[in-house]
Amino acid sequence: MHDIFILMKIVVDNKIPFIKGVFEPFANVVYKAGDEILHVDLVDADALVIRTRTICNAKLLENTGVKFIASATIGFDHIDADFCRRNNIAWANAAGCNSSAVAQYVLAALLQIFSKYGMPLNKTTIGIVGVGNVGKKVENICRILGMKVLLCDAPRKKNEKNASFVNIDEIAANADIITLHVPLNNSGEYKTSHLFDAKMFEMLKAKIFINTSRGEVVETDALKLAIANKKIDFAVIDVWENEPNIDKNLLALVNIATPHIAGYSLEGKAAGTAMAIHAVDQFFNLEINNRQINLPEVEQKIIINCADKSVVNVLNDTVKSVYDIIYDSNLLKVNADDFEKLRSEYSLRREFAAYKIFAENVTEAQKKILKLLNFNLIRS
Repeated sequence: MHDIFILMKIVVDNKIPFIKGVFEPFANVVYKAGDEILHVDLVDADALVIRTRTICNAKLLENTGVKFIASATIGFDHIDADFCRRNNIAWANAAGCNSSAVAQYVLAALLQIFSKYGMPLNKTTIGIVGVGNVGKKVENICRILGMKVLLCDAPRKKNEKNASFVNIDEIAANADIITLHVPLNNSGEYKTSHLFDAKMFEMLKAKIFINTSRGEVVETDALKLAIANKKIDFAVIDVWENEPNIDKNLLALVNIATPHIAGYSLEGKAAGTAMAIHAVDQFFNLEINNRQINLPEVEQKIIINCADKSVVNVLNDTVKSVYDIIYDSNLLKVNADDFEKLRSEYSLRREFAAYKIFAENVTEAQKKILKLLNFNLIRS
């Protein structure tokens, strides 16, 4: 079998972790930086394994040998699906691979907001726009926190005839916090490009705005104006229009600013890689064995003293001990020109379940919420 498939050529983004050595028994493998993969590299290639930095359009793919594209990412707006369909190029993304990481990032942001404003969780309404793999996990976290949740997902509302979904106008009118988890659609019935424009921001009741979806879902100038006019008091922005050349004026205005790393956990990256490998394996029938990626155990011991603390304060202390979102924000704010470097060299964080939490003087209520949020809790 190897003699047959050794003639294959696979071009792989060299920033995808845990992938080197996997395809070598079956193909000639070329590793390149994602934004440096060129048409000439693909003329004799059979497959392409990428992240979002490789724009798979006619300029890159036309008159090449590429038959299959695997993206080790949850997003897929970097793939021209219409061109691929017309040219018989199959593709797959890693749907949901980093959804837990993004949801945990949103939790870290929410805890910063609650710390700043002292908002009572059970009296706070959050509007979740986009209820796919990420949005559902954010919903679960918000319900655990005791928040009132409004869900907006136009395609699901239509396809499932689900009365629990509301339209975006209801979100705008009633939510105290809005968080975006939609894909980028540039046209069509479910267009999301500039979904949040000047008109939408003017409608909002919400003073708190979070975007971890795609930068182009939000009109940059409209968000800047909304912040300047105090329509938005607290903005958390992980994704930006025109990345990596982000708007520095917007960067200065937002409260938490990160370089498109909300989903950058080691677990998420490993899952994305495994899904991309599996997709290539299935398409070419390679029969690759041992696709399981084993991650190292976290040796760090985290001790949280829960005595005389509210549930929210214990949760805040615990989350901050495993992920300091403000550290990431400060790095970008003082190194705006290094957006791509900060992203590509990001030290992948671990998800909550990877840590052993030694909780001292923990109450049943504190213990319950920590376990519900997937912390590996050890009562000491």
